[in-house]
Amino acid sequence: MKIETVRKGCLLLLMASVLSLGMLGVVFADESSSTNYKVTETQIGGVGSSEDDCSGNYCAKISAGDLVVGSGKSANYNAQFGSNTTAEPLLEVITQAGTTDMGVLDTNVTGTATAYIKVRNYLSGGYIVQLTGSPPSQGRHALTALSTPSTSHQGAEQFGVNVVDNTSPNIGANPVQVPDSGFSFGTAATDYDTPDLFNYADGDIVAQSLSSSGQTEYTLSMIINVSAATPGGRYTGTFSAVVVPVY
Repeated sequence: MKIETVRKGCLLLLMASVLSLGMLGVVFADESSSTNYKVTETQIGGVGSSEDDCSGNYCAKISAGDLVVGSGKSANYNAQFGSNTTAEPLLEVITQAGTTDMGVLDTNVTGTATAYIKVRNYLSGGYIVQLTGSPPSQGRHALTALSTPSTSHQGAEQFGVNVVDNTSPNIGANPVQVPDSGFSFGTAATDYDTPDLFNYADGDIVAQSLSSSGQTEYTLSMIINVSAATPGGRYTGTFSAVVVPVY
């Protein structure tokens, strides 16, 4: 996400999606084994499913008429019930951003913008979403980032972010689970999860899932306020959403 702003004139907020992926740990996700045995994609009471059915010339994975489908979890484990699933770990990330002309920004106006991050993962213990980058700067002066969750105050120099629905200013949305059927578990992270409170530190975790999860759609909301002492000039800042799987 690239931000460009002009103080004492027309303020233009330009957001261009930048995505970085990180990997943490080594993946052994789907196999349990001992000296003599190995279990792959564990199957219990396979009424309608089979991991491998082979003849002399062919092998197939079969799924038909499963009695139970869905997911289950405890404090330490997750399970998916029903048809055979792939043995490949998955981390899928989609970002969406756009260009917003914020007009003339002064001490009586709060600049706002949103970007969107969609994440789903499979065969991992969850993921974290970090936001990296320095607050917008015009070369000599950087806008003041909110170091603790704070409300928006016009006339005070502020730069902040959160990942929830706000009323002051009216911007953003709470994380959306897709599908909304108990398979998705992404949430906004601490310090970024309270309506009307904004915060920012380079590298902070802004969202996360503590287990394998279907798709969660996050709305990243940004605010900018300027003071009478904010120097004029064109302010720019580049931000990256870094999504890291956890094992």
